[in-house]
Amino acid sequence: MNKSELIEQLAISKNISNKRAEEIVNLVFSSMTEALTEGGRIEIRGLGSFVVKDYGTYTGRNPKTGQPITVSPKKLPFFKVGKELKERILG
Repeated sequence: MNKSELIEQLAISKNISNKRAEEIVNLVFSSMTEALTEGGRIEIRGLGSFVVKDYGTYTGRNPKTGQPITVSPKKLPFFKVGKELKERILG
């Protein structure tokens, strides 16, 4: 499911306009993004949790030349699937 399909499903299930459903979805996503950029954690029961992981400097390799390069420290979002979702997928 992509964002536009989510908006459409929300509009249908709650009997609201697509415009209003889009505003709601955008608000949820922007709130989640803001929480993560501020170093917070998001937990959605039954789905999973989102956190930002810090990765330190490490030595990598340039795939074209094979030369070692230093990779700068970075922060990346990480999703950990929840127990309930994992059980539903695995059967």
